[in-house]
Amino acid sequence: MNTRERILDAAAEILRTRGVVHATTKEIARATGVSEPTLYKHFGDKEQLLLAVLRERLPGLSRVDLEPGRGSVEDNLTGLAHAALDFYQQSIPMLGALLADPQRMAAHRVAMDRLGGGPDKAVTVVAAYLRAEQALGRIAAGANPHAVASLLIGACFHEAFLRYYAHGPGASAADHTTARDLTRTLAAPLL
Repeated sequence: MNTRERILDAAAEILRTRGVVHATTKEIARATGVSEPTLYKHFGDKEQLLLAVLRERLPGLSRVDLEPGRGSVEDNLTGLAHAALDFYQQSIPMLGALLADPQRMAAHRVAMDRLGGGPDKAVTVVAAYLRAEQALGRIAAGANPHAVASLLIGACFHEAFLRYYAHGPGASAADHTTARDLTRTLAAPLL
């Protein structure tokens, strides 16, 4: 395993247990067995490292193939919802403390904008997929893709938060049935 991969593995574990606000690059470098300058050779700053962990170590929307016109819309959205549920359940403990620190949150927002990341991207991706399906006539012409995307992603976030709230970091992952039920409730009027 190369150095970059070792850094990502160590960072993912530390961010899960300490959160982005309390985890330090020094701690991550030490856990990896590299110097801080070596860590910064691979990741320009802590935000780049966080974004790499979110993209490469957590299940997420980037791993879902949303190709318009392929498969059923319901199945595609169910796969997406399942990935979103997993992603949010694992990322909530990493990012939750940002909400309590307005200065850190503002700096994080600026960094995510610069790096092309952030929580708004999920809704953007899903809405674009739904617009493409709408153009193909596979969902109702009167549907609002952005509203549907917001509702689905919001429901996934809320479900993941409730699981984490009720059971902590050891909460079981949402199953496929939960993802399917959320999707069916939203997709039925679209189809």
